[in-house]
Amino acid sequence: MSQMKQMRRRHRGGINNNRNAIDMGQCSEEGDFPKPSEMSTDLPKNIIATLDIALADERLALATYQYIIERFGPVRPFLNIAKAEQRHINALLNIYEAYGIALPDDETTIDPAIETADLRSLCKKGVEGEAENIRLYDEQLLPAVSAYPHIEGVLRNLRDASALRHKPAFERCVRRPTQNQ
Repeated sequence: MSQMKQMRRRHRGGINNNRNAIDMGQCSEEGDFPKPSEMSTDLPKNIIATLDIALADERLALATYQYIIERFGPVRPFLNIAKAEQRHINALLNIYEAYGIALPDDETTIDPAIETADLRSLCKKGVEGEAENIRLYDEQLLPAVSAYPHIEGVLRNLRDASALRHKPAFERCVRRPTQNQ
């Protein structure tokens, strides 16, 4: 089966019928994340640092896409992906809450280059950004949390959203014949 058909089936719930899966537009929500009483609340500093990196990455993506929407209006794929980034942040916030971890300050600063770029260039940056995001999860974040299956599951969903949904959406955006400038 082609990758596109698989993605369509996933989107419709054909492959992954779990209502809390990223393919249904959600990340692990409170309903399937263990309650604080069911887990150790003492996470090592390296795991907290890993969560902080993931949260900073999602915050940056959301702020960037919100800026682009303010500048160009509700354009796709930025509008849809901004909504997804907010869900990703919420999924990470659930982990912070479940483990009683203090949230890091939001020190998000968007790249000034997006202030003057046209939509096609922004879509190209989106492709590059999602590729970097996938590498970050594969090489750093997922290996760091492998001993924590609940956290690993959330981070894997975030990684898969980048690979299976966001990056392809930006690639389609780059190929569009016309772009609003």
